[in-house]
Amino acid sequence: MGCKELYLKFSSYGNYAKDAALLLARLTLAYGFYTPAMNKWSDIDSVAVWFGESLGIPFPTLNAYMAASTELLGVILLTLGLFTRLISIPLMVVMVVAITTVHLGNGFSAGDNGFEIPLYYFLFLLIFVANGGGKFSLDRIIFGEKS
Repeated sequence: MGCKELYLKFSSYGNYAKDAALLLARLTLAYGFYTPAMNKWSDIDSVAVWFGESLGIPFPTLNAYMAASTELLGVILLTLGLFTRLISIPLMVVMVVAITTVHLGNGFSAGDNGFEIPLYYFLFLLIFVANGGGKFSLDRIIFGEKS
């Protein structure tokens, strides 16, 4: 067996891992959004003040509620694999806002509160937009294989 054939055979085995990888990525990201969502909801008024006074986000109360709601809905939907592609888009927007308002000025490194982690979240969400929730999702059960 030549190098090309060996590589193609190896690559075909990777397809078996795709759905498990999508499931693990969804659950990991849902877990990652859980604490920020709960922290926002536990003191939404302080978040609104922080959004407006420190970050200069317009309509800070509305945006605090929208961010907290999006994150919490994301936790639920990503965990279930329901509307995975759809919920990924507003979560990507939340990550762009977080990067531009909170993290960008601190550089890349997560250790310096940089944009590393929200960028990784954004990229995972982009993978969900491209691939959906995978075989182990309610999307697949409800909407079929093409979901």
